[in-house]
Amino acid sequence: MKRRYIVDAFLVLAVVVCGLTGEDLLKVETSVTPLRLSRGEEGKVVLKISLKPGIVVSPLPSFIVEFDPNAELVFPKNFFTAMDLKIAAVEDTGRERLDLKKPVEVPFTVSPKAARGVHTVTGRIRYFAISGSGGWCYKSAAKFSATYSTRLTTVEKKRP
Repeated sequence: MKRRYIVDAFLVLAVVVCGLTGEDLLKVETSVTPLRLSRGEEGKVVLKISLKPGIVVSPLPSFIVEFDPNAELVFPKNFFTAMDLKIAAVEDTGRERLDLKKPVEVPFTVSPKAARGVHTVTGRIRYFAISGSGGWCYKSAAKFSATYSTRLTTVEKKRP
């Protein structure tokens, strides 16, 4: 009889967690600064992350920001972890969580061969969400995108 209750409880938990796939636990508001860029210019992709109330993001397994291939922008790496982006981990009620209150900034350089026009940078954030009240964990990803424009002019780096 107890075994039946355990199986039923597991099934209910599975249905609840599977039902969360349609919900947005983490939302990303993305922008590129500066908005108009010249070849060789440095800029940043700014990710403002908001979480659903009662949800925190665990530092382990890794919080990863990935960018889709983009001919106009050159990133120093293919993906960035929370440690790469200097996102602080804080302890809250006995659990470690990432402090996502400040916007996350990812640096890039505009390619010397960048085409003129309006472009889109896209990617995803892979994260591990934890519910403070529900006691469940959920691994997911949130997509993001932002538009920016490039000019044909080239920015020369200042020499010391």
